Amino acid sequence: MENSLIIALDFASGNEVKHFLKPFTGKQLFVKVGMELFYQEGPSIIQMLKESGHRIFLDLKLHDIPNTVKSAMKGLASLECDLVNVHAAGGKEMMQAAIEGLEAGTGAGRKRPACIAVTQLTSTSEKSMQKEQLIPVSLQESVLHYAALTKEAGLDGVVCSAWEAVSIREKLGSDFYTITPGIRMETDQVGDQKRVATPEFARKAGVTSIVVGRSITRSADPLKSYEKWMEVWKGVE
Repeated sequence: MENSLIIALDFASGNEVKHFLKPFTGKQLFVKVGMELFYQEGPSIIQMLKESGHRIFLDLKLHDIPNTVKSAMKGLASLECDLVNVHAAGGKEMMQAAIEGLEAGTGAGRKRPACIAVTQLTSTSEKSMQKEQLIPVSLQESVLHYAALTKEAGLDGVVCSAWEAVSIREKLGSDFYTITPGIRMETDQVGDQKRVATPEFARKAGVTSIVVGRSITRSADPLKSYEKWMEVWKGVE
């Protein structure tokens, strides 16, 4: 997981994914399958990506009562993805149930998928959090609280912005994953994200892995864009 660049496959169909992946034949990628793609294609898209040798982050952000999340994770474990997630706002009991479900659904001799929790979405600002979620503390404090709760529940890390990663690593240790979306080159459009950062900033902040979408997937030359991103993320001069 350490120092990974995860490509967000934010496409509407498996055919679009296959077209995008053609230039990457022979390369092992770490890719993210989110709600849009999974709800359209189902488990078949995971199977296709696994057969191509790619690592997979299944980004479904489960948030429900503990028993439902446990049952869902037991089923998702059979897909043998590398990484799955929940919403930390679901609470400690729900997060513990997620781990129980993953362990129950993981075959003998196999390693269960890593599980992380979303703290605050990177599209959330401090102002909107306080007004709409009625959380009176700073956004940084909210993220740190959720991160600590996530670790107490036995999960492997969190989804956060690069701006909170330093504090999380200082408080919870460098082996606790920090997966950060909202990463943009300085020349990129911000889109619907609020708490964005450059890959250079994320690397210096000690982020475990970054998630990159449109900057690569919507590029005229995705392979070239990916290689450039890898150079910047790895700190190659």
